[in-house]
Amino acid sequence: MRRRDFISALTGAAWSLTADAQPLKQMHRIGFLRVGPPPASFIDGFRQGLREQGYAEGQHYVIQYSLAQSAAQIPEAAAELVRQRVDIIVASGTPSVLPARDAAGPIPVVFVAAIDPVAAGLVASLARPVGNITGMTTISADVTAKRLQMVRQLLPKLTKIALLIRESSPDTAQYVKESENATRNLGIELQIEIERDPKDLEGIFAAVRGASALVVADDAEFTAHRAQIAELALKNQLPTVFGLREQAEAGGLMAYGPSFEELYRRAASHVYKILQGANIADLPIEQPVKFEFVLNMRTAKALGLTIPPSLLALADEVIE
Repeated sequence: MRRRDFISALTGAAWSLTADAQPLKQMHRIGFLRVGPPPASFIDGFRQGLREQGYAEGQHYVIQYSLAQSAAQIPEAAAELVRQRVDIIVASGTPSVLPARDAAGPIPVVFVAAIDPVAAGLVASLARPVGNITGMTTISADVTAKRLQMVRQLLPKLTKIALLIRESSPDTAQYVKESENATRNLGIELQIEIERDPKDLEGIFAAVRGASALVVADDAEFTAHRAQIAELALKNQLPTVFGLREQAEAGGLMAYGPSFEELYRRAASHVYKILQGANIADLPIEQPVKFEFVLNMRTAKALGLTIPPSLLALADEVIE
């Protein structure tokens, strides 16, 4: 079981927290931009990656958080980091990437997000990004198909599945296309549910009652509201599959996707190299190498589901 989130609930549209171990002018200031508090594992991985490079928090760097309540408020949160004159911005999650790039000016940006950087117009090539941005992308058609196959394995008689996406995400169209291809191959009907604001979530769950399960697209806004989504799914007796282990830990039925703790550890290496003067064009945008499958047996029992042994055997972690 991982440690629980270390930052309390949001109380405003955006704010920043700064370490005060030493004067900021003596250290690198790393801006961290995100919707909602990052799961503790993200920050743990990031700090570990910097430690591996010989950087100690409070001695070589401080992290200045700018966290928004929703994706719509991210541009202002990004502008706040620019006003604070951070040395580099870590754009955490899909909603943060484009606003960070647009606000940063000459400030370099390293992202970790479920975004196709080429399709989104961030870069012309993953191998040699040009401009002020590089990072880690988690987009993969194989992952989308795998999640749907796992739901089918759990529910062999499945005929209809819902997909939850965020309307303004730059990768909404890609998620829909990949899901349509996968459900067509499985002979399953796909119901698309679009979230425009976190306040939509209760209404969305009322609308998906005809579906047998719900797949939640990777998005920082959904991660921020993972406990609410898990609670609504349980209330509506709807099995859910997510992309992050932290979402299964919050009560989702299962999660399959890249290890974000590992991705943030690797992103820290990019951050270190840029702070040491590396050219962003020499730092390729990287993809995941470590994937995790997490099952929440408490949620399965609450839903009255029996997990097939074949699916259970695939799990990297089972939450009892």
